[in-house]
Amino acid sequence: MSPNLLDGLDIRRPQQAFVSDITYLPLRNGQWAYLATWLDLYSRKITGWQVAESMTADLIIGALRQAIVRGQPARGLIVHSDRGGQYVDTEFRQLLAACGYQQSMSRAGETYDNAFAESLFSRYKAELLEGGAFRDVTEAQLETFDYIERYYNPLRRHSALGYLSPEEFERAYYQRAKTETLTIKERTPS
Repeated sequence: MSPNLLDGLDIRRPQQAFVSDITYLPLRNGQWAYLATWLDLYSRKITGWQVAESMTADLIIGALRQAIVRGQPARGLIVHSDRGGQYVDTEFRQLLAACGYQQSMSRAGETYDNAFAESLFSRYKAELLEGGAFRDVTEAQLETFDYIERYYNPLRRHSALGYLSPEEFERAYYQRAKTETLTIKERTPS
């Protein structure tokens, strides 16, 4: 099993470390859908997500592929999860190796090692479901899209981010980085 690479890690920039988990989504027929997310630890932005009828490795792989297409994280990205079977799947590990990403896993029995992902699902269920259930998987997908893409990432304020949304916090980081780069170039003799 992979070690916990987040232990003591100082998160200083976007796309340094993503955390993932899977949660159950109740359906009105008494069955379940499943949501997998990849959350950027720096900005708390959901970089990739997927809702499906089954909880296979394809669920987390699809969500990670979305994150890769959207943000094109560089080699060295830490991808952290619990020790679920989906995260030790051969195809998943091959994708990590092909991208040059480092796998990190929670220690056995340590639920706090993946607290950020757990907290995200708690907010999601409280703010979106409010104790209810989705009509079917399609409704779960559509409602999740609205929640993540139209509310959570662009608008939902986080106290840990100085009451900015994940997208605002990330934009502020890149603006500061751009300003610092320009300042350094101005000070450097030609």
